[in-house]
Amino acid sequence: MRVLVVEDEDVLADAIAEWLRREAFAVDVAYDGDAALERLGVNTYEVVVLDRDLPVVHGDEVCRAIVDAGGETRVLMLTAAAAVRDRVAGLALGADDYLVKPFALVELAARVHALTRRAGPVAPPTLRRAGIVVQPARREVHRDGRLVPLTRKEFAVLVELLRADGAVVSAEDLLERAWDEHIDPFTNVVRVTMMKLRRKLGDPQVVETVPGVGYRIR
Repeated sequence: MRVLVVEDEDVLADAIAEWLRREAFAVDVAYDGDAALERLGVNTYEVVVLDRDLPVVHGDEVCRAIVDAGGETRVLMLTAAAAVRDRVAGLALGADDYLVKPFALVELAARVHALTRRAGPVAPPTLRRAGIVVQPARREVHRDGRLVPLTRKEFAVLVELLRADGAVVSAEDLLERAWDEHIDPFTNVVRVTMMKLRRKLGDPQVVETVPGVGYRIR
């Protein structure tokens, strides 16, 4: 699942991005409103973590652009203003949630997780298929009752395959959803990650390759 963090305080923006990456999100970062609009024009995000007081283009304008574009992107707005009227104003713009600075990164991550469950079709809190049980919020994977430790990217790929509910997911879609904008589109990272994921899940193999199309879990 892909998240855009828009925050002009570099240290805070990078800290948020790193924390969310630990939660297996693919994260892009923009440090002003104009850069945010540029990324929103070329990428699809489940959630945008949006500082309200941005330079170049104000966060309110970025929020309006997201809402006017339609789609299913959710907005978590950040602000240093704690007054109720400020929170109400932010929500009135179309933001889905509001977090006042300073905040705990663990709370921000929990709110992003909650918003991803509201972006697009509702995903169950537990994903099950072919003997695999995944609890995304706890980042736990079991195969036939056996705990399977996965890296962040392996976990993100597995979640996308399970969310597809048996449909084929292309390598391009996996790159879009599980990696950030800096990934080389010609890399073989999906194939390598899939090979490691299959090995960790064990036999019998459940991840099927559909030649020329992508991957699926039947």
